[in-house]
Amino acid sequence: MKNLFVWAGLLIITIAVQAVLLPIIFNQGVKPDLILIMVVVCGLLAGREQAVGVGFFAGLLQDFASGNIFGLNVLSKMIIGYVAGLAERKVFKESVLLPVLAIVIATFFNSAVLQALLFLLGYKVEFLAMLKNQVLPSLGYNVLFCIPVHRLIYRITFGNRSQF
Repeated sequence: MKNLFVWAGLLIITIAVQAVLLPIIFNQGVKPDLILIMVVVCGLLAGREQAVGVGFFAGLLQDFASGNIFGLNVLSKMIIGYVAGLAERKVFKESVLLPVLAIVIATFFNSAVLQALLFLLGYKVEFLAMLKNQVLPSLGYNVLFCIPVHRLIYRITFGNRSQF
């Protein structure tokens, strides 16, 4: 039960930072997706069941905060949480390289899922333009932020067992 409150608190803080603070700092429209990083880290550290739940609520909060088509982020974050959670038992949780590799894959996968859903809803999708103008710059920010977020969440959820 304690873990539930920890993840809920982390999500609320993260969505507040992403919706309020990041647009001020990154005013060109391209910014890190801290919610995506949280879902991936949750999957890697806590497993797929918890990551799907975190992905659902993270996507729900992101849909409420962004005002985009409701449900797109919910579905994409749940899928990413599930996929990231599949690796939970097979990986070394203290690894620094793993979150970087996972966030690179998750950033592309999240974009592909969102674009596919938009296409299925009848919207015009220009994947290459979005890849060049949004996904690749966002990928750089996501990689930059994923290690500190991973270390912070690891310390919060597992205590101070590691020497980071």
